[in-house]
Amino acid sequence: MTIQLRLVFLVIMTFCLSNLSAQEVKFQKSLSVSYETGPLLSNGTDWGNEIKDAVDFKAIDFKIGWRKISNTTFNYIYRYPTLGIGFNSALKNYPEIGMPQSIYGFMEIPFSIKGSDRKVHFGYFTQLGVGFNLRPYDSIANPANRYIGSRVNGYINLGVFSSVRISKRTNFQASFGLKHFSNGAAKKPNAGINLFPLNLSMRMKLGEINPTPSQAPILPDKHLKTFWNFAVYTGVRNYEIGDPAYFRGGVGINYLVEPAYKYRLGLGLDLFWAQGMNLRFPEGNFSFKDRTSLAVVGAWEWQLTERLFVPIGLGAYLYRNTLNQEITWFYERVGARYRFSDTMSAGMQIKAHKAKADFFEFTIGYTIPGKM
Repeated sequence: MTIQLRLVFLVIMTFCLSNLSAQEVKFQKSLSVSYETGPLLSNGTDWGNEIKDAVDFKAIDFKIGWRKISNTTFNYIYRYPTLGIGFNSALKNYPEIGMPQSIYGFMEIPFSIKGSDRKVHFGYFTQLGVGFNLRPYDSIANPANRYIGSRVNGYINLGVFSSVRISKRTNFQASFGLKHFSNGAAKKPNAGINLFPLNLSMRMKLGEINPTPSQAPILPDKHLKTFWNFAVYTGVRNYEIGDPAYFRGGVGINYLVEPAYKYRLGLGLDLFWAQGMNLRFPEGNFSFKDRTSLAVVGAWEWQLTERLFVPIGLGAYLYRNTLNQEITWFYERVGARYRFSDTMSAGMQIKAHKAKADFFEFTIGYTIPGKM
């Protein structure tokens, strides 16, 4: 299975399972239709400015959402969020970047519970999915577009929104977000396409209209918990334009504490391995250490639901290999994972150096609870 198909499967699995895992839970269903427009952001180069001036980005967007209004612990602490799936499509086929489209899962979180019942309220959102139908770099047919090297890419959109209630069933919503397409260095060039659109949306509540719970649930006493996490990372990495992509992976172990419902934090070690050193540098003679890198990592897990969480990490190399384009002494990690049980999890995150992608990590995790 290719990296793109694995990404499609992962996104659909993660966001669908996070809703289906609570089939008996109450939801307020909704349908949104929106129009968006905004600039493509240049990277400051001559070719980047040329593409920025050529692309007047306009798109339509459709979303189906389920607002979680059952009076549970996580619903309450995240102010009864809306989860769902969406589809976004540019209205034009641009010669430089194609006709960007995306399928994604999303989560919208109000800034306050009381505010969400007022006529005007505010919040923030995240979207994660797959972008496709892009026109990639080609040295002959499309040499100007050095932003992206593949037709299918990872897609992320982060931003804030305001919502105005027009009637009992209809809301008008406006949002700003930073929209990003990247293949995680699976195929170069991969500077990434960044857009900053304004989105204007009409949202209609479907089915029975259910109010937000008026009273807070009784939250169980929170005791400190500890965990040992073990993870296996797999992915691919392209080092030079026109060259093949090679396996890139690793293993990790960390020790985490859970002082609150929303997060876990701790320390650990990551060992990374790069395939293809002898093919990339046939004149070289490489040892195991040349093919690997070792790092200490600070880990933080943002717990969104009982099962869905966002892993965030900041690592510092104990040793690294610049031939593998580990260009800084530190790296960042962010992504999404889903826990199938108390012990097993799977997901995807991106590892980067100064926000420049190293590779997409497709991850299998195993957790062992520590002493309470």
